[in-house]
Amino acid sequence: MRRTELAVLIVLLLMPWAAVAQGDPLGPEFRVNSYTTSFHMVMVKATKNSEAGILPGDPGAPAGFDKLFEQMGKFNEELVKAGVMLAADGLHPSSKGKRVRFTGSGGKRTVVDGPFTETKELVAGYWIWQVKSIEEAVEWVRRCPDPMPGEASEIEIRPIYEAEEFDKLVTPERRAKAEQMRAEIQRRARGE
Repeated sequence: MRRTELAVLIVLLLMPWAAVAQGDPLGPEFRVNSYTTSFHMVMVKATKNSEAGILPGDPGAPAGFDKLFEQMGKFNEELVKAGVMLAADGLHPSSKGKRVRFTGSGGKRTVVDGPFTETKELVAGYWIWQVKSIEEAVEWVRRCPDPMPGEASEIEIRPIYEAEEFDKLVTPERRAKAEQMRAEIQRRARGE
């Protein structure tokens, strides 16, 4: 699979987020924002403590960590009320994860067990946001509570490809397949 085909496939799989956010086809009650928006993944980068699996209440947690859930909960409520947050989750440490390495030539895939050593390259949690611009996302992140009290931390913001960016590559067949996948995801979300 060529890189452009892979990018198209990724966008087509992410398109259900856009469908839900835009109220299509679930109805206007699922509309998140009525203005022109873009989607962004906002990633909380991992730290030594997140990779150690330290949670609020742990004896080894740094000062202020016990208030993190409450503070982050309030921030997430603001995001939801503003119609910004579409999804959010924290991730287990990389010691519980795996990576699959591809050769790039269609060859063997190699599974590598965690933990992974480059903490600064790992993600501890994420949000999917719908905002007017990356600048608006930056403004929201500036209001975010410190995601890793007691340690330096970083949040990365990345735009998500929009389907329109691939209009020339998306054939009617691919679009139809994406619509089928979107309908299936939504059917499963409704528990049908």
